[in-house]
Amino acid sequence: MELKKYNVDSFNLDHRKVVAPYVRVAAKKQGEKGDVVTKFDVRVCQPNKEFMNTGALHTMEHIIAEYLRDEIPGVIDFSPMGCRTGFYLTVWGDVDEEYIASHLIPVFKKVIDWTGEIPAANEIQCGNYRDMDLEGAKKFAKKWIEGISKKGWSAFPDGL
Repeated sequence: MELKKYNVDSFNLDHRKVVAPYVRVAAKKQGEKGDVVTKFDVRVCQPNKEFMNTGALHTMEHIIAEYLRDEIPGVIDFSPMGCRTGFYLTVWGDVDEEYIASHLIPVFKKVIDWTGEIPAANEIQCGNYRDMDLEGAKKFAKKWIEGISKKGWSAFPDGL
């Protein structure tokens, strides 16, 4: 069966062929003045097999989005995927997956070790501050680090 090609890069990915967790270049765009923006698929859960509950996903987003900027210069955005299997990370520059994966590890470790208040988890700074799950976030952060440590960062470990 031949599928329609879409304007959204991730809609054209065969989600049956990737092995989570991973870091994958989802898109790379060059502006009129030569500036490059790279978007990464930071997958935590195996597509169509598992997903994060919204509280865990939301908690990870708050902690990682805040502290990611200490590890990776030029972060534009860190956003959860609607399917709840991972995140999109967008950065300035032509950066590779290995660099991103290695710099995400200490940030995911911050989630695992987190004991304080979740950054910006209040009604002034967040639109759904009550939907937080720190224990779930820790579980998924640990799963991501263990998977990356065991199999590496590639979405296609068998070279597909």
